[in-house]
Parts: sequence; C-alpha cells; structure tokens
Amino acid sequence: MDSIIGKVKITEKQAKKLGLEKNKKVSPYLEKCCLNIVACESFERGEQTIKMMTGMSVSKSSQHRLALGYEFEEAQSKGKIESLSINGGTVRVRNNVGEESIWKNYKAVSLHGQVCAAFFQAQEELITCINNQPLARVVTCLGDGHDGIWNLIKKIDKEERREVLDWYHLVENIHKVKVSKKVKRQIETYLWQGEQDSAIKELNGSKQKEAINFINYRKKHESRMPDYGLYQDLGICIGSGSVESKIKQIGKRIQIAGGCWKSENVPQILRLRCAYLNEAIT
Repeated sequence: MDSIIGKVKITEKQAKKLGLEKNKKVSPYLEKCCLNIVACESFERGEQTIKMMTGMSVSKSSQHRLALGYEFEEAQSKGKIESLSINGGTVRVRNNVGEESIWKNYKAVSLHGQVCAAFFQAQEELITCINNQPLARVVTCLGDGHDGIWNLIKKIDKEERREVLDWYHLVENIHKVKVSKKVKRQIETYLWQGEQDSAIKELNGSKQKEAINFINYRKKHESRMPDYGLYQDLGICIGSGSVESKIKQIGKRIQIAGGCWKSENVPQILRLRCAYLNEAIT
C-alpha cells in the first residue's frame, strides 16, 4: 500500500525503509522540525514558520495533535548529579465554560549542568524522575524558603543530602528589614561567613515586624544556612538560579500571549518545552 508524504506518493517498501508509519502525512524529520518550532511559539505561528522554511503545509491543528500525542522520553542526565534545585511556576488553565481561566502551579527541577523537567500536579512523578537519575554520593539540594519545596526535597532517595537555602533569596529577606544600609551589609557579611548568631544580634531587641519575621525565618532554615563563603570556595553550589532560569524559559512558551491550556494538556506541553530545553528533540 502506498503512503503519502506531503504530495509525494511512495511505496510501502520505501515507507518501511524510511521508518514511516502507515497513513502518516508528515515525515519523521518534518515532525521534529514541527516539534522544535511549536516548543517555542504558538501552533498558529508554527504553521506559518514551517511553510516559510520548508515550503510544506502542516496545519496548526496537525501540529497541535502532534505535540500532544508525541511520546517524549523521560529526562535523563548523562553524568553524576552533584546539585539540583526545585522551584514552582504558574500556567494559565481553562476553567468551566463561562468562567474565567485560572492560574495554577507546576513544579520544575533543574539537575545542574544536565537537564530539567517540569510536572503539573504530579509531585510524585517529579520525585521519581529525580530518584531515577545517577545521583552523586552527596547531593546538594537548593530551594527558597517555601515549605512545599523542602517537603519535596525530603522525599529524594538519598541519605547524604545537603540542603542549602538559596543565598540570593536569603539576601532578599535581609533587605526587607528596615534598618540602615550599614547594618544590612553587616548582617549579610555575617551570614556569608556562617556567623548566624552574630547576624541575629544586630536585630536583637527590635520590635519591628520585618525584623521579627527575619529572625523567625533564620530559625526555621538555620540548618540550611551554611558558611556560604566556604561553600563557594569549595565549589559547592549556593544558588538556585538554575531552576529559576529554567522556569523563565518554560514560561516563554506556556505563558505566551493568549496562551490558555486545558488541564489535561498541561503535562504534555511542559514535556515538550523541557525536551526542547534539554536539546532532546533531534
């Protein structure tokens, strides 16, 4: 039986040699081109781009079906993971007919220097993905002050887990305290050197709400606040900027102007975008 690719009719033997599936109108190579394009822009724009670049027509609906039906392999690192960071992003989701769309959260993980992955309302899948990676003997796990992040990190199947509060989020919280710049710099210096008690002494006796909040924040994350300067000298990661960067890059696609997704389609569009960022669509 003949197959059709674009407007070219080929034989069943040729289709088998080329690895083409029966009744498909798009070649594997053109599929990859479409996936790479719609991983970065809207399906409507993808139709226009494919037409311009190849001279072939692949409708936006065809590209939509392709993206939602494609089986992406689970993100897999190529080397030992010594550090990782987890954070959350948001995606706009369609609500019931007649109701406004709503923003919902998803979680993303960056395996530093390797790959990223994102999961929508599937936290156990995120943990399974991490635990399936070749983790180093000691893994540095970074996050901000959000309880949800640390609750996930505690589920990572690694006894020697080094939890580190992101330095830059810590500094942000320092600057919320209403004290002089000189005092803020002194607190920051103490914390950089791992001298937490000295840092807190700078705020002792203060009845200011922001100061009390910071003292409680430090108490809550005390075990995750190391000697940051020493860690940096030793080459141990102290910032979760990797995952924050990935979330921004994911957002460039899922939060594209006018973008609004059905809940059941969000996991797949996250897989698509992450596969693109991992350079896995080849």
